[in-house]
Amino acid sequence: MQKFPSKIKFRNFRKSEFKTSLRNRTARKSPDTLMPPATEQISNTKIRLFAVWGVLMAAGAVLGFNLYNLQIVRGPKLTERARNQQMVNLRPYMPRRQIVDRNKDVLAIDQQVYTLYAHPKQFSEPRHKVAELLAPILDKEVSELETKFAAKNSGITLNSTLPEQLADRVSALSLNGLELRQKYARFYPQQDLVSEVVGYVNLDRRGQAGLEYSQEKLLERSVQTVRLSRAGNGALMPDYVPEGFPNFDDMRLQLTIDSRLQRAARFALKNQMKRYSAKRGAVIVMDAYDGSLLAMVTQPTYNPNEYSKSDISLFKNWTVADLYEPGSTFKPLNVAIALEAGIIKPDDTFNDSGIIQVGDRTIKNAENKRYGNITIAQILQHSSNIGMVQIIQRLRPSIYYGWLEKLGLGQKLETDLPFSVASQLKNQEEFVATPIEPATTSFGQGFSLTPLQLVQMTGALANGGKLVTPHAVKGLLDSKEQMHYTPTRTEPRQIFSPITTQRVVEMMETVVSAKGTGKEARIPGYRIAGKTGTAQKASSSGGYQSNARITNFISILPAESPRYVVLAIVDEPKGANAYGGTVAAPIAKSVMEALITIEQIPPSQPSQAR
Repeated sequence: MQKFPSKIKFRNFRKSEFKTSLRNRTARKSPDTLMPPATEQISNTKIRLFAVWGVLMAAGAVLGFNLYNLQIVRGPKLTERARNQQMVNLRPYMPRRQIVDRNKDVLAIDQQVYTLYAHPKQFSEPRHKVAELLAPILDKEVSELETKFAAKNSGITLNSTLPEQLADRVSALSLNGLELRQKYARFYPQQDLVSEVVGYVNLDRRGQAGLEYSQEKLLERSVQTVRLSRAGNGALMPDYVPEGFPNFDDMRLQLTIDSRLQRAARFALKNQMKRYSAKRGAVIVMDAYDGSLLAMVTQPTYNPNEYSKSDISLFKNWTVADLYEPGSTFKPLNVAIALEAGIIKPDDTFNDSGIIQVGDRTIKNAENKRYGNITIAQILQHSSNIGMVQIIQRLRPSIYYGWLEKLGLGQKLETDLPFSVASQLKNQEEFVATPIEPATTSFGQGFSLTPLQLVQMTGALANGGKLVTPHAVKGLLDSKEQMHYTPTRTEPRQIFSPITTQRVVEMMETVVSAKGTGKEARIPGYRIAGKTGTAQKASSSGGYQSNARITNFISILPAESPRYVVLAIVDEPKGANAYGGTVAAPIAKSVMEALITIEQIPPSQPSQAR
């Protein structure tokens, strides 16, 4: 057995040598655990760098694509959206133009008003106390307001057009639960005085009747929408408001209507209608020189400030929208036709036996009267139907029909008032073939027209034979009394010669004489020409209504220098003595008296006054 030496010597290793030796031994024992060489480490580093670089490039590409999409592709749309958020389209309120009469008295104006809402759930005072405080301001009963407060807790409309002065009184109460919202509303200071001419506007500020409807373009001021910048809090930036914005003209729509004459006409008409329990009535005053309407009254009427409370049928001005048979008021025009056609002379006479046979029809005078031998002036003075038939029988029916068409029968009247309808006349074939048609037309029956068209035709007798255009609009007037716009109208059309119209007017004077049917229209010191008319009303089923009549009186003054035409109509007056001379003529007299004062018409010369 081998023996070890008893004394063994150990070598001292340095620490570095020990680590080297240990690595060598480990390497020999485990080859798989060797560290990679330096080149491989560099390769791994590059891979990582390329990976990071690739990610960054991809992110940059995505970012670049998004920037391209936002800036180039979607840029214009996004810019527009941003501007829409930064800008506001402002269309300022533009008040509707005022309407004034010929004396510049205001007939229609926009004014600031308020809608008053009540929210009872927010009341800090008892409901009955709130009602007591509001009642005298709103002109309502306390019980009525309490009932409204009890109906619901919020959003109760107490007044939708509260004037500014009353709104101030409501605000002064300092009551919780009351809300005032400002708005603008159309206001008619004269109330119902000229409603048939002016009309009204609805809640959308659109004209629905009268000149408010037909003259919409003249009454609406043009306004341009302006884009303004606003700050981040939504407030408009005044630095970007265009200079002179908002700006609108000061022009007003001036009418030919005279409110003073309109008031006098309405007063006279209402009184006479009440006296005779009439269905409706109308008065028209026209300056025959140019067709200016100085007054146009219909009764009953409505208050345009409260149009929603009125009967819808009243919104239509029946003097331009309804037809009627004029009766004897058309006789002077037939005399003018006959004189102009040369079939009669002013001093011709006719035999009125009180009855005449035309074909299979029998025609009589009113109340079966007969007048014997009478002149043409007496035919008008006594309103002889028989005399008129004899005059027109001298004229060939085809020629007579041509004259009626020349006057405008069967056509629509040109006027600035809305809803005008065409007059009605039988077709020429039927008119010429049936003898009764010319006969009945001679005394104003068998055809129909509007009251305004009768005024236009009679105006041709007053102005020397011209048909003028009846109108109520004078033009646009500024605050310096300068006229900026006058509507273009059709040139007057000559129908009769001045000598013919002069002779007819002189004949019409006899109607207003002491023995004529129009003597109730006489005015001492003035020469008045006129013609009465009492016509049966046509029935919708054919023929005429037995107990319904329409009374008229049309006049021209002054007779020595004709200028003004006045028509008074009363529909379905009650009573045995209800005729044109008794019902309508007194109305015309009252209106003419007011006209004489307003226009300062001098009295006729003593030798001329009749």
